Amino acid sequence: MDYREFFSQFRYLSKEPGIRGRIKVQPEDFVVIEDPLPSIFEGRKHAIFLLKKRNWDTMSAVKEIAKRAGINYRDIGFAGTKDRHAVTYQYISVPQDAKERVENVQIRDVELRFVSYGRFIKLGHLIGNRFRIIVRDVDEKAFERSREIIRELRGVGGFPNYFGYQRFGERRVTNHLIGKLLLQGDFEGAARLFLGAYEGGMEGDEARKHFWETGDVDRALEEFPNFLRYERTLLYRYKETGNWRRAFLSLPLPIMRIFIHAYQSYLFNLYISRRIEMGIPLNEALVGDIVVQVKGGIPYRDRTYRVTETNIDFVNEKIRRGEAALSGPLFGFAMRKALGLPGRIEGEILGDEGITLETFRKLPKPMAEPGGRRELLIRPLGLTYGYVPGTGMCFRFFLPKGVYATSVLREIMKDH
Repeated sequence: MDYREFFSQFRYLSKEPGIRGRIKVQPEDFVVIEDPLPSIFEGRKHAIFLLKKRNWDTMSAVKEIAKRAGINYRDIGFAGTKDRHAVTYQYISVPQDAKERVENVQIRDVELRFVSYGRFIKLGHLIGNRFRIIVRDVDEKAFERSREIIRELRGVGGFPNYFGYQRFGERRVTNHLIGKLLLQGDFEGAARLFLGAYEGGMEGDEARKHFWETGDVDRALEEFPNFLRYERTLLYRYKETGNWRRAFLSLPLPIMRIFIHAYQSYLFNLYISRRIEMGIPLNEALVGDIVVQVKGGIPYRDRTYRVTETNIDFVNEKIRRGEAALSGPLFGFAMRKALGLPGRIEGEILGDEGITLETFRKLPKPMAEPGGRRELLIRPLGLTYGYVPGTGMCFRFFLPKGVYATSVLREIMKDH
């Protein structure tokens, strides 16, 4: 299953037909510019660089920079991961004494420019990202169709805030399935899927196929390419311990958590789709809904309040003014649960999956997930668009952190 087939289960919010087309035909078709928190420029212990990269994922670029500069990659900070098939601009921090070495690093398709001194940049130290995206293989009617879709979505409060396909895997859509197996305590099943799932056409697929069919760890260690370093780490650890649980726990914590977060994201997407399917507005509160505060178009997901019969009119007025947004569940053991009909939908999704909120507490301690809330709709800020003859549709907009440009484009393109 590729990501288009996977995403076909999630409902579109708009009814107008899409423009189709293709994105990321060239890296220059997808440009991302990070807007960092101003606080990253406070202090002098670290040197802040603007990293421009093309056809590099963030982690690979950071590791290569560290290798060339002779520093530990963990000493390089960044606020968020950016697409590989794109041209992206983001800020990284390096130790002050490594400034000159980093300035002298030369890597193909990577540019580094010293900006300022500041603090160590951690994940989440950003406001959001600005995008310029080209959709190719569309005709001149695409402009009018885009206008109708955007007009329709503005009328219902915004775009559905689905997690994008990057969360689940573009070619191997397995991250959420692995996450569910880990939640169920089936570490052997999770390992089998992580190591053995293959779609064909990717380097290493033949080795994955052999492992899927045989479960032969020794053969897998001989056949798995070196670039599949996390898979090889898992195999080596299993060979040492004979225990898949211990093998999984040998992986870096961010890698382990990817799978749990992917499963949370899948359930959140199901929740949005279920509300759309049931005809329940995403921009009008029901008693029992949980609302997040919004300031200047930026949602504050840690500032939530419940909708009651007493405050519902007040809340809906704030939603209309763009000062609040309905939220959906990021399931976890400490998540604030909705009540009423929204709460019943949440409960039905958990029941269908055969899990409870406490399941997220029973994970190995480093992976236990408290959960939270996330806005159901997003309004891209500064959205402009136009048709460029011989090229396609060009879209420009800003999105808060954690929101996927591909999900905005999905509603316009309707390519699956």
